[in-house]
Amino acid sequence: MPARIDLEQRRKDVIEAAFRLLVAEGLSGLSLRKVAAESGLNIGSVRHYFDDHRNLLVAAVNEVGNRMGKRLTRYPTEVLAGLTGEPAIDALQAQLEELLPIDEERRIESIVLTEFIVAARVNPLFRPATEQMAADMRQVITDALRVLEVPDPAEEAERLIAVLGGLVLDSVTPHGSLSVERLRRTLRAHLRSIVATVPGAGATPTTD
Repeated sequence: MPARIDLEQRRKDVIEAAFRLLVAEGLSGLSLRKVAAESGLNIGSVRHYFDDHRNLLVAAVNEVGNRMGKRLTRYPTEVLAGLTGEPAIDALQAQLEELLPIDEERRIESIVLTEFIVAARVNPLFRPATEQMAADMRQVITDALRVLEVPDPAEEAERLIAVLGGLVLDSVTPHGSLSVERLRRTLRAHLRSIVATVPGAGATPTTD
């Protein structure tokens, strides 16, 4: 009896192959033929899941968003209620590090997402997915800061998003070549400045 093919797993394998190529060659280096070779499938099998190059690219950018979104759901906003000082900083840092390249899995996702964000500037194909991810991230961060009673959480979220974007860019490109340790220290310093604005919070320690 022939082995049963796990169609969903094979589809995921194709997307993983696309991720590896995006990291190695960038968006311009991605093609169905290269993805087929990278995934160990023939191009006909790849076309069974993605009938053209555009569909594969849209699936890849959506997959990045889905993965980041699933990880963020591990941090329900209500657990932040009542936290102050270092416990609040710890909780925020753990949540936000899900969006940063602190390990190989998240580094790959950050590179792939960066490729699509840059491409979305001139290619409307990627804008719905990248704009939705940005809106979701903005909402999650704003809600977290609101629960922590940070003054003007929407405005503070915008500044924090700018910091996160800079950290990602400087971590996955030669522009900054940030180490994971430096990334974490920079994020923590910014989170301390945010938590310090909470009324009644008092001074927060400066040691990790």
